[in-house]
Parts: sequence; C-alpha cells; structure tokens
Amino acid sequence: MADSPGKSWLDRWVANNMPSREQMAESRWIRLFGLRMLNSEYWRFTRRSVPRGVAMGLFVGIFFLIPGVQIVGAILFCLPVRGNIPIAAGMTFLTNPLTTPFLIIASIPVGNLFGFHADAAAVSGMYDRSAPIGEWLAWLASDAAPALVSGLFIIAVASAGPSRWSIDTVTTWYSLPGVKVTFCRPCMRPFSMNVHSVGQL
Repeated sequence: MADSPGKSWLDRWVANNMPSREQMAESRWIRLFGLRMLNSEYWRFTRRSVPRGVAMGLFVGIFFLIPGVQIVGAILFCLPVRGNIPIAAGMTFLTNPLTTPFLIIASIPVGNLFGFHADAAAVSGMYDRSAPIGEWLAWLASDAAPALVSGLFIIAVASAGPSRWSIDTVTTWYSLPGVKVTFCRPCMRPFSMNVHSVGQL
C-alpha cells in the first residue's frame, strides 16, 4: 500500500514496524498465551504505558537475541506492568543483523567484570570468517556463555532503565497545563488532543 502524501516519517515508521492487534491475534505463538494481550489497555498510547513499553522492548530485544522470541517476550513482559505492546514490539527491531554483532562484542568485556574470561577478539574473528556453527558452540562451551549472558543482562538493564526514565520525564513535561500533545495518526485517533484528555486515558 502506497503511503499517503500527508504522512510523516513517524507515521510511516509506526505503520511499517509495529504489528497491529489483528496481526498479533493471528500468530499461533501468541495464541498460546491467551487473548489477554488483545485488551485495549495494552494498545492505548498513554504517558504511562509508552515508557513501560519502551523499557520492556529494549530489555527483551537486547537480552533475548533470538528472532521470533523477542516479540513474544516483549508481550509477556508488558502484561504485568501494563506496557504498550506495539511500542515494545517495535523496540525489539533495534536488535537486528547489523546491531547484534556489536552487542555481543560489547557484552563480553562487561561480563568479564564478573570474573569470566571470554575472548571478544575470538567473536570478531569468527564473525569475519563466517565460522561454522560447531566453532560457535565450542566457543560458548567455554566461559563465553556466562560472560555473554551476564553482559547482555547488564546492557539490557542499563538501556531500559534510563530510557524509561527519559521518556517518562518528557511525557510528564508535556502533561503540564497548557502544553499540547500530538499523537501520530496510526497510533490514536483523534491524533491531536489536549493533555487533560490524555491524563484521563
């Protein structure tokens, strides 16, 4: 479908990267966890749900580097905290084939701070020469696995926490009297409203 000339880049990004409620409902993996995630409270863009969705999406996207697991994980993490599901799902796409190698290499020295002895240079070398799966498994059988998991966990928490706080601060500032909040069209209609009505959502 061609983009409408009036759509902003944010409108297009949301439409292209955030799954709709209908698409979620059709997934056989998500149906395993029931239909609670289709409740409208997880799809409303409020100043409380959006920061939570960003935090959950970043944490799951960084810590769980397994495609397919990330979106399901983001949904499950959103349910107890009432985070915004499409925002969380969209944030998991920040980890992709381009960013994942950098995350892995960055996580190893962080994990080594806990006493492990994984070699980050070995990862770079295996990635450059497209090492077979057997070599990767042998590397993981060493201290690499706990170092990788520990490092990814620390990076995930360090990314999710400040991001949630920053967005929460911004949305709180926008909720001050007289400040007008504008929502993108695919997220909510009407897309422009006074903050007093946002606070009632």
